[in-house]
Amino acid sequence: MVAPTVPALPTFVLVHGAFANSFSFAPLQRELALRGQRSLAVDLPGHGFGATFPLGYQAPQDAAALAGAAGLIKGVTLADNAAHLVGVLERVREHGPVVLVAHSRGGATVTAAANARPDLVDLLVYVSAWCPVDLPVGDYYGEPEMAGVDPAAFAPAVAGDPAALGVLRVNFRTAKPEALAAFRAAFGADLSDDELLGFLNTFQPDESLDAGTPDDRARAETWGTVPRAFVRLAEDASIPLAMQDRMIREADSLTPGNPTKVRTLPGSHLHWLVRPAGAAAVLTELAGG
Repeated sequence: MVAPTVPALPTFVLVHGAFANSFSFAPLQRELALRGQRSLAVDLPGHGFGATFPLGYQAPQDAAALAGAAGLIKGVTLADNAAHLVGVLERVREHGPVVLVAHSRGGATVTAAANARPDLVDLLVYVSAWCPVDLPVGDYYGEPEMAGVDPAAFAPAVAGDPAALGVLRVNFRTAKPEALAAFRAAFGADLSDDELLGFLNTFQPDESLDAGTPDDRARAETWGTVPRAFVRLAEDASIPLAMQDRMIREADSLTPGNPTKVRTLPGSHLHWLVRPAGAAAVLTELAGG
């Protein structure tokens, strides 16, 4: 007697945003596992244990040393990130369907990867993530929907000259009240002090300066063939709801025959990662679980 074939479970492949890494997804992966779901959190090049943590970043901090230390992520490009992700997807796809989930800047990486290899992805999910269609990612910051977002608010925490270092270095372990207030406003106004500081301590200080090229925007003939969803974060101050909605509209205009499934979660940019039960439920539902 031939045993019945058991359909393969999908694997959620989780792609982090700027300054983040696979550690960011640990609470979400726990919730997914408790629902019987498979997941893999990716570290993009120069992230996770591949990141630079200068001695000047340790306590007691040395501001001058922190501002001048070399960073391994220097020169890493969006193309490098996409190529790394494609390599991961090639291996994961051998074991069943893939649900590719991106947060924040990770959206640019998954868009580029889906442009290159749409055959490796069964569902794309953007969680308040950049989905560049009409413009390159960097150009969206000059648009009206981003008017309330002030990157200069992080200036008290920036270490060194990005042009000289070749990386953007932010001191997430600073105790400066103005810097901590800026982090809270941007990332987690609805988190407790301990939750916010705990998450900041999973961040790495360096991020690549490369945001890709106009060619990295979503392409209808490749990226546009993959079913997709967008999970809106209702109180996100880093990518405001108006910008999230604009990206959904642009994507649907590019591929009217493949509309975006839209879901909404309450909370800030990091709330869904710190308190992930709602996000795990939405992702499981989108994947058909």
